[in-house]
Amino acid sequence: MMRSGNPALSAKTFAGFDAASDDVMTLQGTVNKTGILLAIVVVSASYVWSRFFETGDAAAITPYLIGGVIGGLIFAMIAIFKPTTAPWSAPIYAVLEGLFLGGISAIFENMYPGIVIQAVGLTFGTMLSLLLAYKSGIIRATENFKLGVAAATGGIFVLYMVNIVMGFFGSGMGFIHQSGLWGIGFSAFVVVIAALNLVLDFDFIEDAAERGAPKYMEWRAALGLLITLVWLYLEILRLLSKLRGRD
Repeated sequence: MMRSGNPALSAKTFAGFDAASDDVMTLQGTVNKTGILLAIVVVSASYVWSRFFETGDAAAITPYLIGGVIGGLIFAMIAIFKPTTAPWSAPIYAVLEGLFLGGISAIFENMYPGIVIQAVGLTFGTMLSLLLAYKSGIIRATENFKLGVAAATGGIFVLYMVNIVMGFFGSGMGFIHQSGLWGIGFSAFVVVIAALNLVLDFDFIEDAAERGAPKYMEWRAALGLLITLVWLYLEILRLLSKLRGRD
């Protein structure tokens, strides 16, 4: 059974499809759809980024941050639970996620000049390095590998949720946000797990294409990759901010 820590690429995502159809998912098609979604994110993020630096006021972009997070979650869930909607729900998710990323990136850039280009470079550098390692066979998505990454991903998610709930009561897990050694170590661990989820995504998409998933699943698969890339970028941004905060 295939496993993925990415909720948009679960084990039953591509189950039951007939490979006999001519109009099927391909690797190239998924790459193209991923490129389209990334371009949408960049355009959307650029708008909020520009607005922040024009006004210099974080309050001016708060609606974009809130709307981007909530709206992005809604449309991601729509695409995940009803994959036939992915050709339109995935692009809408990309627009909304871009609004959030543009705002949060601008805030971090204002605090630590140059941090965003570093985070972007590390994110795509990591993706390309892992893709090369996966295609060359250096990294193999064995069942134990998949299970371990999925378990670690789930553990991180639970930890974040507990921290959010504790925050409602004026408490929290300080090491998650602090720039001390524990905080940096935690962020570095999360970055590694987020990066390894890309390997699971590569493997899952390749397998799905071989199984003959329908064409619209290219959008669903591209959404899954985008979700992982966004998570990886945000965690790298957090890690870099902690390292810069120690200067």
